[in-house]
This record gives sequence, structure tokens and C-alpha cells, in this order.
Amino acid sequence: MRRLGVYIHWPFCRSKCPYCDFFSRVKKDVDQTAIVDGYLADLEYYRSLNDDYRVETVFFGGGTPSLMEPRQIARILDKIAALWPLADKPEISLEANPNSGRPGLFADLRAAGVNRLSLGVQALNDADLRFLGRTHDARTALAAVDEMTGIFANHSLDLIYARPEQTAAAWEKELRQAAKLGVKHLSLYQLTIEEGTVFARKGVRPAPEEEAARMYEQTAAVLAEAGYRQYEVSNYAAPEFACRHNLGYWRGDDYVGVGEGAAGRLHSQGKIWATSYPRRLEELSAADRAEELTIFGLRLNDGLDKELFKQNCGLAWEDFANPGRVAKLIRDGLVEDTPQNIRATSAGRLLLDYVIEQICL
Repeated sequence: MRRLGVYIHWPFCRSKCPYCDFFSRVKKDVDQTAIVDGYLADLEYYRSLNDDYRVETVFFGGGTPSLMEPRQIARILDKIAALWPLADKPEISLEANPNSGRPGLFADLRAAGVNRLSLGVQALNDADLRFLGRTHDARTALAAVDEMTGIFANHSLDLIYARPEQTAAAWEKELRQAAKLGVKHLSLYQLTIEEGTVFARKGVRPAPEEEAARMYEQTAAVLAEAGYRQYEVSNYAAPEFACRHNLGYWRGDDYVGVGEGAAGRLHSQGKIWATSYPRRLEELSAADRAEELTIFGLRLNDGLDKELFKQNCGLAWEDFANPGRVAKLIRDGLVEDTPQNIRATSAGRLLLDYVIEQICL
């Protein structure tokens, strides 16, 4: 059976962060039962497209999915279990804000079936939290981390670096503080200013590229010392705690996407389909899917698995990639190529957009 991930997008937030360019809606009062009824119907629809799936992971993202009532989360998980066979130990992740709930929320989420919590902290000092538009302070964030690690065995923390005027020394101090919190996984995102965001309209500039590169390079070293392994450009984990759901994206597993901002990739009737809300299906060519798999696979430290690549798009790697440009990338020390994998080197990950562009031309 094919491995399947299920992504549930909850688009609602209490406020819009100035750096965020994800699809979301600022709305406090919504009819959660009616919305989830629609999600359940969509899950039934996607189930009808293919009988050959086993659900390995579920991920509640957003938006702010921790604003969902735990009973609604349980309804979704019950429906998924009724529609598809489940892996022996499925990973059920949910994104939360440190102050998005009430006393006892994390325990209620655990009781509803969530077994991995990802906490959107973003910074560990009050000044930068205010700059990033977060509605929690550092004390609230640290208290939430403590509560999370006491309730969940599998957990993650998000931070944003390369903030304006942030130095590599300041980032190292923050990293060491984060590493001492006991979380199993860290997602560390470089601040980029996306078109259409509040930061873009205000002309905010992140840290200079050279300083951001120094921060990126020091991150792996600092976290390796603390027992974390970098397994993807922005993600670091203690042994056995890499995010299985996101690994599914990067390795090319199929996934169902439910909700306004969700997308999916499914095999049905011998074809590959891109899905989007509401129940739109667009056929992908083998070359289209191959390009996606290259973009995602080269984000991984282990690189793109050529056999999985062929299974998921139908093309051999050697028939897709531009051989002359791949050879040049190897000579330039940006890519390593073996019979099993192609991977970006540490230098190549700093120039990943360029590497992918050269391979896919």
C-alpha cells in the first residue's frame, strides 16, 4: 500500500503576524461544527479516489489550529481512522501558539489523539516577539514549552532568525537557550520578507545576507553539540524525532489536503493529481512531479532518493536532470552524486535555489 499523509488546514487566527504570507483569516468566532462537517465530507471524497493507501501521518496546520476545539479534532481523527487503514503508530501533529488556549488545553489535545505538538515560539526575548507581531511574551512561551514537554513525548519548537540587526553571537545565545529546553525537534526559519506582507509594505529588511549565512552555518554546529541532527535545511531533531509528516512531503509520499489553504498530491487511475480547495483536481505530468520532487528532495541532508523518485513520478533521475549541469555542480562542490542519492553539500545548501535551478533547466 502507498504511504499517505493527511494535512488539515485551519485558516483562522486571532491576529495576522507581519511576516506571514500564508493563507489565513483573522476571525474569532466561527461555526466549528459546520466547518468540520465540510472537512469530513472532503475526506470521504478523497478516499473515493484511491483504495491503495495507508495513513502514516496527520498534520493540523494553519492558521492557528490550536484554536480548534479538541472535540472537533477528535471527530476528524475518528473519520480518518474509519476511512483508511492506519500505520501501527501514526504521527499526529498539531501547530499551537503559546497563548492560543486555556488551562488544560494541551492535555485535552493529547486526549483527542494528538501525539506531537509544534509550538510557534519564534523568539525568546520580548523585544523581538513584539517586532514579530507575536501576542505572547517570552515568559508565556517558556511556560508553554514546559507544559508541552510534560504532556507530549514528541514535540517541536519554531524560531525565526536573521531578524533585523540580529547578530550571529545573539543567535548563538538564543540557540543554546532553546537547546536546553528539552524539546525533541527545532524548526529554524530564516526571516524573509514576502511580497504583500506588512513587513514588505513597511520596508523591513532582515539581517544582511552574510550575517544570515553565518547564523545558518553556526546553527548546525551548536545544535550538533547539543545532540540534534540537521536533517533538512531548516529542521533539526534528536535521534528518531524527525517530523515524519514533513519527511513524507520531501521524499515524495502522496498526501490529502483538506481546508481552504490546503493542497494535495494523489495517484488515481494511473495518473498524478494536484488537488486544491474545493475538490479541484489538476493532472500533473511526470516532468512536473519530477521537478517538485527535486525541489523538495534536495532540501534533505540525505538528499533525493533516486529509486523513490522513479516510483513517485515515473521518470528515472538520469532521464530528468540536466547531466552537464549536474556535473558542473559536482565539480563546484555544491552537489554529491551516488548511485542511490543526489544531495546538496553544506556549501550547496547555502545556494540551494541556484542548485535546483541548474538541475531542472
